[in-house]
Amino acid sequence: MDPLLLHPCYFGPISQFVAMVQAEEVIFENEDNYQKQTYRNRMYIYGANGRLLLNIPIKHSGNKSQHQKYREVKIENDFDWQKQHWRSLQTVYRTSPFFEFYEDEFAPLYHKKYDFLLDFNYDCLNLTLECLQLEEFPFSKTEEFILEPKEVIDGRFLVHAKGEKPFRFEPYTQVFSNKFGYLNDLSIVDLLFNEGPNALNYLQTQEIKLV
Repeated sequence: MDPLLLHPCYFGPISQFVAMVQAEEVIFENEDNYQKQTYRNRMYIYGANGRLLLNIPIKHSGNKSQHQKYREVKIENDFDWQKQHWRSLQTVYRTSPFFEFYEDEFAPLYHKKYDFLLDFNYDCLNLTLECLQLEEFPFSKTEEFILEPKEVIDGRFLVHAKGEKPFRFEPYTQVFSNKFGYLNDLSIVDLLFNEGPNALNYLQTQEIKLV
């Protein structure tokens, strides 16, 4: 099987992790230009009123072309986004079965200052792999940008936050599912806080077609 090419995300969607755990090899795109309205700086969780967006503010590059390398994108820390996001996670998931189980591991991410978005996202990725008990999960990073890479499965489209994805996953119990039903393909944190140690088995048994 060819390697799978993905973007590092802010606690990426479940679809990305379904693809990851079923791949033999994963490569993360480090050399692309930053794009708006993607999971690079946003995630969706299950709030009391349905889908809730948590968005990381970023600093604008200042150049006229607006092109900026993802790895050069800085977080706008004049906004107290970390406090806001952490409070939202606590409020939404405090009654979920496994939030307290993972709380001490998640808290430091929202109390440490980060300058670069990519650094923060890799820490989110590493924490997720730890929670899934995949600490030794092997992945590499690109060293150049290739628009149409060959001999890889290009899963970079999974980073796009707008539009419906062409796959649906089996429902699992969510905190507010009695209000709004099952919400498909939320952030991986929703699965972790609701399913705990069973999250990895869930990811391994879902179907996803990337090619």
